[in-house]
Amino acid sequence: MAQQLTDSARTQQAQQARRVAWAAFIGSTIEWYDFFLYATAAALVFNRQFFPDADPAVGSIAAFGTLAAGFLSRPLGGLVMGHFGDRYGRKNTLIVSLLITGLCTTAIGLIPGYAAIGVAAPLLLTLLRVVQGIGLGGEWGGAVVMTLEHAPAHRRGLYGAAPQMGVPAGLITANLAVLGFNWSLDDEAFLAWGWRIPFLLSVLLLAVGLYLRLRIEESRAYTTLARAPQRRRMPVAVVLHDHWRDVIRASLVIVGNSSVAYVFMVYVLSYGKQVRHLDSGFLLLTVVSGAALWLVSAPWWGSLGDRWGLRRLFLVGGIVRVSWALLFLPVVDTGNRALILAYMLSMGLVLSMTNASVGVMTSSMFPLHIRYTGSSIAYQTGSLLGGGITPLVAASLLELTHTSASVTLYLFAVGLLSLAATAGLSQHNVGDGVARAEQHLATENNN
Repeated sequence: MAQQLTDSARTQQAQQARRVAWAAFIGSTIEWYDFFLYATAAALVFNRQFFPDADPAVGSIAAFGTLAAGFLSRPLGGLVMGHFGDRYGRKNTLIVSLLITGLCTTAIGLIPGYAAIGVAAPLLLTLLRVVQGIGLGGEWGGAVVMTLEHAPAHRRGLYGAAPQMGVPAGLITANLAVLGFNWSLDDEAFLAWGWRIPFLLSVLLLAVGLYLRLRIEESRAYTTLARAPQRRRMPVAVVLHDHWRDVIRASLVIVGNSSVAYVFMVYVLSYGKQVRHLDSGFLLLTVVSGAALWLVSAPWWGSLGDRWGLRRLFLVGGIVRVSWALLFLPVVDTGNRALILAYMLSMGLVLSMTNASVGVMTSSMFPLHIRYTGSSIAYQTGSLLGGGITPLVAASLLELTHTSASVTLYLFAVGLLSLAATAGLSQHNVGDGVARAEQHLATENNN
């Protein structure tokens, strides 16, 4: 029988859970600030700074190609960081991932443009983007797993929303940084050097994130696991041999949310400016406004998931998301600013509905001893197939077909695939995943 916790121990455990959730939110915000800063610059600046000899459409495809390169390295980061997180601790691995991402972002702000060093400029940009992707590949899994393992059993949806809130918070921070310098400088100054300042400021955010992550503790469940006799295979071998079906399921669940999110967060900036000739400042403002609703509504959706069931919430949210995606680019095509702003606000709420629950839902599918590795590989694979290639695919489809309908049909197909994967999940896959992992650990300790 489990030892009863004293009131003092329960209070201390609750305080630690809140501290971990807060640290996960802040750390995730910083990591996603770095990531979305790059994405925003890829949409607005990099085609002219690093690919100036290409026509605008080809330059955008090349810039989004460097964005996709970071996604290609994220599964590798999930694999490597997941191994160390499962073997040597979640906390230390999260610190390393934060350092890698933050330092790469700062370095991107120092790269000379194509005019100064020629082809070496896009090569350095791509290299730093790949390394940054490796760092971010270990961020999501660690933040979600740490929060999940500290959270009270009846509030895992609410606490699990905390690291997910870092996505819109990082998006808001990155876009406000770009927006501020874009509005305060003329186009020539912003293109020449103003875009670099938000990248260089990342080093200050890095210091804040390190301070917070050094103050959190490992979960009781992982500490117990670490004290158990060492056995068996590497975590990645266990994941790929015994849990590959769960990796595929989780990746397909994630892919639909990720694809629509990156059209909302990234591709709309390029499409709206180059195709519909909308002001980039207005487009950034609509993205920030939608992300603000995404951010503030996430805790409510997480709490609803605790009461209603994570799978049910995600299914309903997925149906709404697919329906909303059908109108996304047609609304932008109208050029009506009030309508576009209203739609972006509503899209923020729709994305929050599924994004808030996806972390705890998918990470709980994996046992404790491989949870960091399994959830990281699944999430980064789903993000690559969804968000990583979607801006690139969208730009290529538009270039080939000259109509946004092709992009809309692509989003619809990916959304249906994700819905089918979610519908195929059972309570065994999701709802009792954490309980099964803890029971598995207890069995191992008894053996």
